[in-house]
Amino acid sequence: MKSVAVARVRDWRLGVAGMVLMAALAHQARAEDIITSHGISTFGDLKYGPDFTPDYVNQDAPKGGEISMAAVGATWDTLNAYSIKGVPGAGATLPYETILTGTADEIGAYYCLMCKTMEYPADRSWVIFHLRDDVKFADGSPMTAEDVIFSYEQFRDHGLSDFRTILSTQVDKAEVIDPLTVKFTFKPGVPFRDLPAKMGGFPVFSKADFTANKRDLEESSLETFLGTGPYQLDKARTVTGRTVVWTRNPSYWGEALPINKGQNNFDSLRFEYFGDPNAAFEAFKAGAYTFRIESSSKNWATAYDFPGIQNGTVKKDEIPNGNKASGQAYVFNLRREKFQDPRVREAIGLMFNFEWSNKSLFYGLYTRINSIWENSYLAASGVPSDAEKAILQPLVDKGLVPASILTDEPIKAPVSGEDQLDRKNLRKASALLDEAGWTVGDDGLRRKDGQVLTVEILNDNPQFDRVHNPFIENLKALGIDAKLMNVDDAQYENRTQPPSFDFDLITSGAQATMEPGDEMRQFYGSETADNSSYNVMGLKSPAVDALALVVEGAKTKDELVTATHAMDRVMLAERFWIPQWYKASSWVAYYDQYAHPEKMPPYALGQTSFWWYDAAKGDKLKADGVLR
Repeated sequence: MKSVAVARVRDWRLGVAGMVLMAALAHQARAEDIITSHGISTFGDLKYGPDFTPDYVNQDAPKGGEISMAAVGATWDTLNAYSIKGVPGAGATLPYETILTGTADEIGAYYCLMCKTMEYPADRSWVIFHLRDDVKFADGSPMTAEDVIFSYEQFRDHGLSDFRTILSTQVDKAEVIDPLTVKFTFKPGVPFRDLPAKMGGFPVFSKADFTANKRDLEESSLETFLGTGPYQLDKARTVTGRTVVWTRNPSYWGEALPINKGQNNFDSLRFEYFGDPNAAFEAFKAGAYTFRIESSSKNWATAYDFPGIQNGTVKKDEIPNGNKASGQAYVFNLRREKFQDPRVREAIGLMFNFEWSNKSLFYGLYTRINSIWENSYLAASGVPSDAEKAILQPLVDKGLVPASILTDEPIKAPVSGEDQLDRKNLRKASALLDEAGWTVGDDGLRRKDGQVLTVEILNDNPQFDRVHNPFIENLKALGIDAKLMNVDDAQYENRTQPPSFDFDLITSGAQATMEPGDEMRQFYGSETADNSSYNVMGLKSPAVDALALVVEGAKTKDELVTATHAMDRVMLAERFWIPQWYKASSWVAYYDQYAHPEKMPPYALGQTSFWWYDAAKGDKLKADGVLR
């Protein structure tokens, strides 16, 4: 009996070993199931097949004409959009293309533009791009695999430091397989989900031009790199600091591609610079430029009654926008000791009265932002689901977030009354500052350890003064020494970018994407807090760091949504912002010489891409003396 029992145990062990081996082989086989495709989607299938033309474009759109727009800012001084040095001219990325491109009616879908096909295994641990043999740089020279790898290496070694920080953890090897084939292999242990698309998203420069002319990705320059894009700098019409003009390359290699039909329709794109928004608006009314995206509710509600609107030569339109809200907000500089206490940040946030501002200043046209992913299905709502709790519980167990995050609804912006100064919120804010040790002295100012609590709002847009000043008055009522500091664009750029970060509060945007991945570490990760132009608030949160990895590692859309909801809750609890407002549409005005597709896509306005010029209408405007 004993020998039989031993035999059975031995057989069982061999059986288990066999099953383990078969499972391992099966996993390896799944990982090595090679997918060859014309594109890649984060989750699910691509909407379009090979050689497609997007549904939303007018395939017969005429080519020609010019569209001109305003850039509000004192000046520009560089055409290198990939350096933190200088202020880039508008459209500075137009000369460049990427191997993959997206569409305006999908999220997380990327299609071959400069490649014929791409290959990757089921686990996405590497990707191979088979490049087209007809891609040409603007000087007519062919683009090859060497240019792709060279461009990748430039971004890896000389690109923005926060981007390099993330990239260095992801790519193990980048290699030229042959003149038209490149391969990227990713480091074991990192989430592979988004990396094939990321490797197809680098702008590609000419290695020969870069080397011969000693270009530098980190330095400011008034020269563009040599790219493959449909538009190139018009040097004759461009005036440094005042005007940037991009003209269509008549020999653009991709003109006949199905994916480009109905796009890149204008002969030239012109950007005119103005020192302030009022000057820009007056210039539009005078015809100095012809297409305007309105950002002021006051203008939209009251100022579009000038003769051009009345006689029909200027059209005013509101076009739905399906993108997530911009995340516009007052952002704290968390590097400052006075803002380390979340009670201080909450108290200051209570003093911004959105309801009064919307009624008194914005003509009731805006909606309050309450989520990093506002206006999307990724915004957290209600109490956490069981799946969210499973993600959040370990953070609670480690003491990184309060237990209330498992039972409470996400933190929302405070609601205020009709008066500019809401007394209820004032009392709550006062109690919070008292608890934090900032007590009121005989002079009405709050102090802690002998230091007055000061808050300076740094501003480079005079149109925002009417918003900032009531907020400052409310802060003063709380006992805070608050002031508005207006500076020019150059000063603002210097004070809000690394390494200076010399501000208390600025109006910025809480960055996020509709399919978040590794960029969340770039936007909010502790490793980028002191060197990132995105993580401008300087957030260092172990809880956010942990959740960013969960988001990045989500393998299905349901997993991503759940992880993002959890991350949204935790980020809102950090109170690094005072959310402002958004509008789920674009306000546009333009001289009646442009047209757009009847079926507009949800995720792009596309005025420089799939709108077009109506020559007959343009000629009439000139003949009538409306435009020169």
